[in-house]
Amino acid sequence: MLRTKVPGGNELINAEKVLKDKLGLTYGMKVGDFGCGGGGYFALEASRLVGDHGQIFAVDVLQSVLSNVASRAQSLGVENITTVWSNLEVFGATKILDDSLDAGLILNVLFQNKDPRAIIREAARMVRPGGELLVIDWKEGRFPLGPLPQDKVSPSTVRRVARDLGLVETYAFDAGPFHYGVIFEKPRRQIVRPSLLEAMPREAVKAKQPA
Repeated sequence: MLRTKVPGGNELINAEKVLKDKLGLTYGMKVGDFGCGGGGYFALEASRLVGDHGQIFAVDVLQSVLSNVASRAQSLGVENITTVWSNLEVFGATKILDDSLDAGLILNVLFQNKDPRAIIREAARMVRPGGELLVIDWKEGRFPLGPLPQDKVSPSTVRRVARDLGLVETYAFDAGPFHYGVIFEKPRRQIVRPSLLEAMPREAVKAKQPA
């Protein structure tokens, strides 16, 4: 629960600096903004960076949020944003193909959900091998705005989840006075953690092992 009304906190982050200088979005990319929020702050900036030949998928669980994003895009003459309804906590629920996006954004979303692992897993499903997933969320500690400390998802938790899902951290940075940022790459060759191998049936383990 937020103590001070800040719409996701996205307005506290320099979207252009993060998306262009840190993540490296360029012309023609396909990007998913998972939990885009009613302002569509990052989706709109991403749409500018990827240009007419790129595509932004603004994903959210609230139809009202998607309507707001679509209205803002229309009023600004933006034609490369597609809104997608989904419950990101359900694997495979988002109507975007596996391995189809160049980049995924999870921005100020994890602290609002009960199962951060499920959201990261669903987002990673849609990112292509070699593509990147950017996670930004609130730093630990008490601040005059933002979520309560107990509701925050720490960078160490995000790293552990990403590692268990086979993602590789490529860059970490300060996303602003109240936010951290971490970028993960989806490897071109699947990485399976030993802990996950132990939980698999023997036949499945054999199939995962290199010849």
